[in-house]
Order: sequence, then structure tokens, then C-alpha cells
Amino acid sequence: MWTAMRRRLDEDDGTHEFHALNTLLLVVVLGLCLLSAYLIKKYRFYFMPESSAALCVGLVVGGIARLITHSDEELDFLSFSPELFFFLLLPPIIFEAGYTLRRKNFFRNLGTITMYAVVGTLISTFVVGYFTYACARAGIVDVDATNPMEALLFGALISAVDPVATLSIMGSPELNCDPLLYSLVFGESVLNDAVAIVLFRTFYNYYEEGAELDQSKIPVALFEFLFVTIGSILMGVATGLICSYLFRHTRIRDYPKYEISLLFLFAYGAYALAESIELSGIMALFFCGIVLAHYNSYNLSKTSQTTAEEIFAALSTVAESFVFMYMGMGFFTGRFKTWDHTFVVLAIVFCLLGRILNVFPLSFMCNLVRKQKIPWKMQVVIWFAGLRGAIAFALSQNMPGPHKDVYETTTLSIVIFTTVVCGGLTEPMLRHAGMKRGTDAVSDGDDDLHTELLEVGEEPPQRRLSIPAPGLHAAFRELDQRYLKPLFGGQMMPGSDSVPHRA
Repeated sequence: MWTAMRRRLDEDDGTHEFHALNTLLLVVVLGLCLLSAYLIKKYRFYFMPESSAALCVGLVVGGIARLITHSDEELDFLSFSPELFFFLLLPPIIFEAGYTLRRKNFFRNLGTITMYAVVGTLISTFVVGYFTYACARAGIVDVDATNPMEALLFGALISAVDPVATLSIMGSPELNCDPLLYSLVFGESVLNDAVAIVLFRTFYNYYEEGAELDQSKIPVALFEFLFVTIGSILMGVATGLICSYLFRHTRIRDYPKYEISLLFLFAYGAYALAESIELSGIMALFFCGIVLAHYNSYNLSKTSQTTAEEIFAALSTVAESFVFMYMGMGFFTGRFKTWDHTFVVLAIVFCLLGRILNVFPLSFMCNLVRKQKIPWKMQVVIWFAGLRGAIAFALSQNMPGPHKDVYETTTLSIVIFTTVVCGGLTEPMLRHAGMKRGTDAVSDGDDDLHTELLEVGEEPPQRRLSIPAPGLHAAFRELDQRYLKPLFGGQMMPGSDSVPHRA
């Protein structure tokens, strides 16, 4: 008995030491990624964006690990985990994006963003899917040639323009890209997540049933998409309003550590609740962040206003680096056995073609009704900036069927190509297209948290006073000023007859 107990203790010690050493490895590698990001900013080496640097560091570390160790346990530790990505790394990135969003630019262009995210993703999905199926039928690539559902699954997942990759590259303050361009590209990348995931789930169900997608099933798929989209937005807005009401009508601002902790819990709660009922956690969390910035940021104490924003930014930076580092390390873990280089090249061409067939026609249609037109050069940048990232790769690991390995390796290759090549060429393209603002460009008067940090009840500056244009926006602003802000918090406009309530 004592011998068995001793053996068990030795095994536990060995397991503990294994995880300690691997954690140390991840910490060191993550530190190298952050140092690389610092050097890129210091020396303005924009041909290598931070995400590309983290991906390359991961590739090097994964390659070295592959050469010096053959332990399956070690290689599994370095492999990309979809659950780790979706529930630990992705939420801080999306919440920080929503919390610091330039809301005026986003909602001013919401119609165009929705066109890109919904119609554009549908076009891209069917272009990539059916071209892949045609190549399979012709015997060019080794995937299912009997049913197009498998190819459409791939088309759905690879059409997800990743907000993580977009934020990491186009959201860089040093690039200082045009606000309209950033709003369109980033807005599309967030909203089309719901479209891609719903399409993936829909095609997956048909694949499992052995059925094909016919015209009778399209309305059902459309209804499911609308339900997920609207439900996710309502879930995020409701969570943000509950949090804002709680902060507004209590004295929790007297205890900053509880204040920030609850803010984190509400944000993660919105994401986890949406995912648990098969809605889009990304959309719920994104809109929760928007609501919290609009209302609750003015309920926070002065200390928490500054501290929370810095903490969100730091967590987002670490999570972004971790995501790309992990994908890089996963390239050499040896878990993938099948690589089809012809399929990789063809899939990249199909993705670029799918972007062409949705960006330019949809931009033309939107320009027919837009006051601020989307110029041709901006359309080219939008087409080029369709970056694929961890969301597509995570979905690829849920691919069914015997060709799963081919789709995983192809998706990973596309992610590396778009991040390193397209991401590296983003800055030169922005510069040549005239899509970069000067370093002395001033804010356009957006109503985000960065403009002013106010104490609760503090009078806002007079320059914020504006006369709203008639219409839906004016009606919402009136409702917001008279009823919502006194109830949930927020910055009161000068001349408002509503008296802010303080707990």
C-alpha cells in the first residue's frame, strides 16, 4: 500500500513539474511576443504587424519544440484549443473593442456594415463553397465530391472575417487609418461572426442528416440567423443596462476594487449566457461593451474610469498575442497529417474572389443611398483587409467527416497567409491609397469614453451641445436624455431638464 501511495505521489510531482515548466515556456514566449510588439512600435516597422510577429514567434517556438521533443503530451499542450480561445482569450478582446468603440462612426455606417456582414458573407460562403465543390468533382482536391454540404461548411467558416486579426492590425493607433474605413472593416468583422457561425451550424445539421440545402430550407436558415442576431444584441444590451442600473443606484463606486470586478463579471456573464443558449457571444459582449461605455462609464469613480480602461487594454493585448502565438505553435505540433498545397492555393484564390464579388457590388449599391460615398480606393482596401484568424481556425476543428484534417491545415495556412502577407502589406496599401490620417488629426467629436472622463454628475463641457437632426436619431437622443440616462447613468447634455439621480 505504501509503495503504491509513494508511486502515486511521484506521478503527481512529475505532472506538476511538467505543467510548471510548460507554463514557464508560455510566459517566456508571450514575453518575447510583447517585446517584439514594443520593438515594432519603437522602430515603426509596419511591414511586420504585432499579430504577425506573435504568429512568427509561435512558429519558431513550435518548430523548435517539434525538433527537440517527441512527447505527445508536450505537443498537445502547445496545440490550439478552441475552448481556451472562445471562453478565455476572445472575450477580453471583444469587450475592449466595444467599450472603446467610436460609437458615432459605427452607428452612422450600420446599414453599410450590415450589408457587408450579412449579404457579403453569404456571397463569400457560396462562392468559396461551390468553387471548392467543383474542384472536388473535377478531382483537383481530395474532399467530398458527392455532397456540397462539406464544401459549404468550409465556405462558411473561412468567410468569417476575424475581429481579432482586424483589431490587431487595422486598430493600431500608429497606423491611424481613416475612421470610416476602420468602422466598416471592424464592424463587418464583428457582425459577420454571427452569420458565419449560424451558416456553419445550419450546414452542419444538413450534413449530419445527409440532406442538401434546397429553396424550401432557405427561409428557415434566414429566420435562424435573424433570431441569433437580434437575440444576441438584446442579450448584450440587457446585461449592460442591468449592470449600469446597479452601479447607478448603489454606492459601489466607493469601493473601486469591487466596482471593476463586477464590471468584469457582467461582461463575461453576457458572453457565457449567450453562448450557453446558442446565440453569438461575440455580438452580445460587443453590444454589452457599447452600452456600458455609453451609460456605466459615467457611474464609475474617477479611479475606476482610468484603471478599468487600462486593464481592458492590457488584457486585450495579452490575449491577442496569446491567440496568434498559439496558432503559430500549433503549426508544428505534428497533430496535422494531411496537407494539400493545391487546395491551399486554390482556397486563397477563392477567398479573394469571394471578397471581390461582395465588396465592390455591395459598395456600389450602398453608394446609391449614402451621403458620404465609399471611394474606389477605400473599397480596394476593404477587399484586401478581409483577414482570417482564430475564429475560422477554431471552427475548422469542428469540421465533420474524413477530410477534417485537410480543412484544418488549409484554414491554418490561409490564416498565416492573410495575417503575415496581407497584414504586412496593410500599412503600405493604406499609405498609397491615402487612407491614413496625419498624426495631428483631431477627434471628430465622437462620444466615446476617451474624450472626457467625468465624475458622476459632473457637468459636461459646452462644446458637446449640438442640435440633432430630425428623425430616428433625434427621437432616440430625446428618449436617452429624458429617461434612459437618469435611470442608467451617462453624460447629460447642457440644458437637459432631467435631474440625475445619485445613490
